[in-house]
Amino acid sequence: IKNMKKLLFLKILLPSLLISLFVATQVSTTIDDFFLPGSQPDAARSYDTPQSCGNCHGGYDLDVEPEHTWQGSMMSQAMRDPLYLASLAIANQDAEFAGDLCIRCHAPAGWLSGRSEPTDGSALNNTDREGVDCHFCHELIDPKSTNADDLVILNALNISGNKPPQSGNGMFVVDTDNKRRHGPFSDAQPVSHNARYDTFYSESAYCATCHDVSNPAFTLNPSTGLYELNSLGMKSNTFNTYEMFPVERTYSEWTMSSYNSVTGIQSTVFGGNKSNVSSCQDCHMKDVTGKGCDKSGAPIRNDLPMHDFTGGNTFVPNLIAQLYPAEVNEIALNKGVLRARAMLQNAASLDVNVHAVNGGYEAYVKITNETGHKLPSGYPEGRRMWIQLIAYNSNDEIVYESGAYDTSTATLTKSSTEYNNDTKIYEAKLGMSTDIETASGNSNYDDGSSFHFALNNKVVKDNRIPPRGFTNANFEAIQSPIVGYSYEDGSYYDETEYYLPLSTKKIVVKLLYQTTSKEYVEFLRDENTTNNAGQVMYNLWDSNGKSTPEIMNEAEFFTETLAVEDFNPLLINQFKVFPNPAKNEVNISFKLMDEEYASLEVYAMNGKKIATLLSGKKPISQQNIKWKVEHIPAGIYIIKFKYGNKMKSALLKIN
Repeated sequence: IKNMKKLLFLKILLPSLLISLFVATQVSTTIDDFFLPGSQPDAARSYDTPQSCGNCHGGYDLDVEPEHTWQGSMMSQAMRDPLYLASLAIANQDAEFAGDLCIRCHAPAGWLSGRSEPTDGSALNNTDREGVDCHFCHELIDPKSTNADDLVILNALNISGNKPPQSGNGMFVVDTDNKRRHGPFSDAQPVSHNARYDTFYSESAYCATCHDVSNPAFTLNPSTGLYELNSLGMKSNTFNTYEMFPVERTYSEWTMSSYNSVTGIQSTVFGGNKSNVSSCQDCHMKDVTGKGCDKSGAPIRNDLPMHDFTGGNTFVPNLIAQLYPAEVNEIALNKGVLRARAMLQNAASLDVNVHAVNGGYEAYVKITNETGHKLPSGYPEGRRMWIQLIAYNSNDEIVYESGAYDTSTATLTKSSTEYNNDTKIYEAKLGMSTDIETASGNSNYDDGSSFHFALNNKVVKDNRIPPRGFTNANFEAIQSPIVGYSYEDGSYYDETEYYLPLSTKKIVVKLLYQTTSKEYVEFLRDENTTNNAGQVMYNLWDSNGKSTPEIMNEAEFFTETLAVEDFNPLLINQFKVFPNPAKNEVNISFKLMDEEYASLEVYAMNGKKIATLLSGKKPISQQNIKWKVEHIPAGIYIIKFKYGNKMKSALLKIN
C-alpha cells in the first residue's frame, strides 16, 4: 500500500514538474529595472493636442505643411501600431514592467504625464494615442546643451541624479516652460507660443533620442563580453549607451558612416532641395519649399523640413486606417505609404554581372547600401531584406530559383533542396543566454534566436549591409558588429554568387523588403496569454496581403548577349556604327554578301532588349539603318547583329 501511494504521488507530481519545466514564467522585474534618467513623469504636466497645433501649421498646403505630412507618418501612429501593441503585450508578459521602456518613445506625452503605468498602456488616453506629437518634439532640449535656460533644467536633473549622459534610449529632457517651443529657425515669430532657436533640432543627436535603443536591465560585463541581468528591483548602475544591451543602433551606425561629415554624401534622391545629405533629418525630413505656418507674413522657405519622417513601412499604415477610421487621416496615411515605397526603392542599388562558364553561367548580384546606416536598420524582429533570383529557359520555365516567396502562405524558402541553394537574407537576430532561458522558461529557436525582445541579451546574427565609411572596429565599438558573416573595412555593399544551368536564357533578380515576417506574426499570436493584441495583429496581417514584400530594386539579364562572336568576313563587310557616342541619331551600315536570315537588335548592359532594328531574310545588299535615340536614356548599349548562325556585336554610347 505504501509503495502504491508513492507511485500515485509520482504520477500526480510528474506532470506538474513537466509543466513547471516547460511553461514560461514572467520574470519578476520592477519598474526600477527599466528606469532611465531624464525628465520624469509628472501628473501635473499638460500637452497641447496636435489638432491645436494644426490651427496654424495645417490646412493650407497639404504637400509640405507640418500637420498633414506628420499625420501620414508612423511617428503619429506610434501608439496605434498593432504590430507594436502585440509586441508590447509579449514584452510585459515576459518581464514585468518592461513595457515602460516601450511607452517612453511610442507615447512620450502620456509617459511624461504619468500615464505609463500599468505598462500595458491601458491608462493612456486618446490624445496619448497621437504618438510622437508636435508639443513633445518641440520641447526637447539637448542633454549636453550649454544654453543658459537649458542649464537650469539640466543642473536640476543633475542634482536629482537624473541627467542623461547622452541622447538615446528615450532619456529625453523636456523644457519646463510649457509655452515655449524649440525649432531650427532663428527668424520664427509665432503668435500663440514663444519660440527658441535651437541647433539641436538640425543635429542627428536629436534623433538618437528614440533611435539608439538599449535594454537597461542588462549590463555589459567587460571581462566576458556578455550582457548580464542586473540585480532585480534595482536601477542599472550605468546609463551609458554602450554599456547596456543594444536593441537597435541606427543613430550610432550613422555616427560611424561617411554621412557624418561636413559635406555628407551627394544625393539626387534624398534630401529634397539639398544636393548633399548628411544628417538624419536631411533624408527623413527632406528640405522642401513652402511655409511653416498659414499666417500672413510667414516666410516661404526653401529649407522647410518636411514632417513626414519617412522610413520603410508600407504595410502597417493601412492596418491603422482600418482599426481607427475616426482618428486618423487616411489620405495622409496613403501618401505616407507612397513616400515609404519611394524611400525603399532608393535605399539600395542592384547590379547583375553574368559570365558564361563550362556547363552554365555564373551570376554575381551586388547590393549597394545607399543609406547612412545598416540596411535594413532599426528594430530587428521580423524585419528582413532578401535577394530573389529566378532563371528561365527559352520556354519561360523556371530552371533555377533562390529566394522563392509564396504570397498565398507568406512562406519564404530559406534553403532550397531542389536548386541546392540558400536564400541570402539580410537581417539581425537576437537571442537569450542559457541562464535567461532557464529563468524565464522560454527557449530560443534552433538557430539560437528569439523574438522575446525584453529577454534577449545576445546577438545571434547580423549580416545587414553596412553604410559608406564602415570599419569593423568602429562598428564593434558601437555594439553593432557583423555577426555570422564578414565585410571588409570600407565595404558598403555585398556580392552573392549563383551558379545557373546552361539552359538559362533569362535571369530576373529582385531585392525584396518585408516589414514583418510570418514567423514573427505567428509568434505574437501564439505566445500571447495576456490579451488579444496578437490575434488582432494576426487577423489584420492575414486579411491584408500578409505583409507583401516590397520590390526595392530589380534587374533582368538575357544570356544570349554573352554569345561568342564568330563572324565570316566573306558574309559581311564594312560594319560601321556612327556617330559613336551619339545623341540624337545613330547610323548603322554594312553590306550583306549572301542571302541569309538577319537581325539587328540593341540591348542594355543588363541584357534587356531595347530595340529591334532589322529582322528577316535579306538578299545580298548594302544596308543603311538610321535609329533615333533622343528618347533612349544615356548609357552604354550593345548592338548585336546576327546573320545566319553567326554574330557580331559593337558597343554604342548614348549621351
